[in-house]
Amino acid sequence: MGWKTLDDMDLDGKTVVTRVDINVPVENGVVTDATRIERIKPTIDDILAKGGKPVLLAHFGRPKGQPNPEMSLRIVQPKLEEVLGRAVTFVERPSREMIDAAPANAVILVENTRFTKMETDNDPQMAKFLASLGDVYVNDAFSAAHRAHASTEGVARLLPSAAGRLMEAELSALEKALGSPERPVVALVGGAKVSTKLELLANLVRRVDHLVIGGGMANTFLAAQGHEIGTSLAEREMTGTAADILAGADEAACEIILPVDVAVADKLEERKSVTHAAIGDVAADQAIFDAGPLTVTRIKEVLGAAKTFVMNGPLGVFEVAPYHQATFGVLDEVARLTNAGKLVSIAGGGDTVGAINAAGHYDDFSYVSTAGGAFLEWMEGKELPGVAALMQQD
Repeated sequence: MGWKTLDDMDLDGKTVVTRVDINVPVENGVVTDATRIERIKPTIDDILAKGGKPVLLAHFGRPKGQPNPEMSLRIVQPKLEEVLGRAVTFVERPSREMIDAAPANAVILVENTRFTKMETDNDPQMAKFLASLGDVYVNDAFSAAHRAHASTEGVARLLPSAAGRLMEAELSALEKALGSPERPVVALVGGAKVSTKLELLANLVRRVDHLVIGGGMANTFLAAQGHEIGTSLAEREMTGTAADILAGADEAACEIILPVDVAVADKLEERKSVTHAAIGDVAADQAIFDAGPLTVTRIKEVLGAAKTFVMNGPLGVFEVAPYHQATFGVLDEVARLTNAGKLVSIAGGGDTVGAINAAGHYDDFSYVSTAGGAFLEWMEGKELPGVAALMQQD
């Protein structure tokens, strides 16, 4: 572990510049999902308990470097106060003098960092200004760690820095998933397009023992193997790339698991029953919308011997019944093995979290990341600027 945590920092009497992610969904001026706010509470509580004064930096929406009242963090202030159980002071233009004048146990929320282009440009002057607001820097926004911005990377190089509790949990979970995992490792990657996950697949075949490919991506691989996939969603121009990934997996001794049977129909719509076909028996006028029961059985066999499971994407169109069956079947097994202490399970990505929630297994995973792009880039093996900056600390 090359980064410090709150346990390594003396915060008593210190002002703590704290990068958080409270970029939450809002409708009609009201926060509709407070998950991201709830997940930063342990960090803020710990800073206060250690005698520190948290000054919260965050972005909200995409204001494109200009002030926009509709994207003011003032909108989330009431929900933040509700979750924290204490008053939060909102500040448009912070200064060290104003912060020092606030009570020792104050929580201060600074206006949207992206109201200036200097933030996304990682302008040294903005980083210097943000550093001037405090004595210590804490990054608790892993979800923004793949951006080299002034509030995520620049300021971390100017102050003694540490990971917040959420960042610490995220990094620890990802280290268990791909850094130094218990083996065998099984990864499940789903989604519509191979082209958006090329780097991910190329990295995973070198890092895991079994790679399950589902969703529309699997159709591209099946086509690369010469199978009829009918009218299924696929990137037929990517079959050569898919063949290269299959060859790379062979070289790395990684088993790629593709569907051996599938759920098919002439069009996507809710149905009471499902029609299954073996790979090789898909008609030219049919489309594949899910993996079949034989495929699920094979995945369960592999999971039974696994120690670590990483998931990014579903196996089928889980939002439309009955094409949730393969995804839910695998999630049921992952939940069972995790709860039995036999499997470390890590998942991330919007569709993935949606599928896990729909199956009722959010609390059954070892760790579910809400970080989106940062989670994906980590899985791709990329260095994340916000994390790299924390690792520069003495």
